[in-house]
Amino acid sequence: MSQADTVFQSRSDGISAEGVRDQYADGKAAKVWEVFIGDKKSRTENYRNFLVEKLRQNGVRRILDVACGTGVDSIMLLEEGFEVVSIDASDKMLKYALKERWNRRKEPSFDKWGEHSDSVIEEANWLTLYDDIKHLLKGGFDAVMCLGNSFAHLLDNFGDQREQIQAIRNFEKCVKPGGLLLIDHRNYDNIMDTGATPAKCIYYNSSHTTDIKTSVLYVASKPALVTLDYQISTGSDVSEFRLSYYPHKLRVFEEILQTIFRGNKLHEIYGDFKPLSGVSNPAFYIHVVKKASS
Repeated sequence: MSQADTVFQSRSDGISAEGVRDQYADGKAAKVWEVFIGDKKSRTENYRNFLVEKLRQNGVRRILDVACGTGVDSIMLLEEGFEVVSIDASDKMLKYALKERWNRRKEPSFDKWGEHSDSVIEEANWLTLYDDIKHLLKGGFDAVMCLGNSFAHLLDNFGDQREQIQAIRNFEKCVKPGGLLLIDHRNYDNIMDTGATPAKCIYYNSSHTTDIKTSVLYVASKPALVTLDYQISTGSDVSEFRLSYYPHKLRVFEEILQTIFRGNKLHEIYGDFKPLSGVSNPAFYIHVVKKASS
């Protein structure tokens, strides 16, 4: 049990506390999140254009989406012609990806997704990822992506970020020489300073109104946990659920990536898909790291 869990309820009842936590395990959050995101084509143009352009500029064909959730990003990339291996720790989230794959199984890209050896939908644990998917590596992926603030779901159970470092090391091992890691997190520096979280998300458009109540928990004078209580209006009803995140500080996260990707060719940081010089207080930071060629 993490330090945070001894003093604060960090997740909704019924959610597992073992291993990499599935914060969607009771099915409630997964169902509401699917409604909130809505149409699989609801990804913002800024996000789609940024991601697809960055991947194509670097000659990416085969991608490992390590936080596919309901499959929104994987579906977008399949539609753009990429080969995608999609994994997630939550079987409740994955069932929506599998459902979409079944509904579109007559389309060539989707017929391969989940069945073909190059395009798979699979449950996996970041802490054992490399060993779990060795049979899918084939020399490594052109790109590994962990976007939508997904990585922050992995909390710091020991107070030294060892599991987060282990997970990123596994991501790095799955990237082929010269390939990319794309990983992001919210602007937790600002959240900790202000105690507020922007309700609008840069990743998707939604017709549903949301309000986010933010709490920051300190353990031994260090920020240990940010909990976001989502209130989402679905028309006739308002659904509420809580998700918890580790508050990654930008400079610390940057140092971790630089240590793991030692000798990397490139480490770019974007704010809301723009160069940092063009945005003063972004909602999200996006890291693009290029692994050194062997």
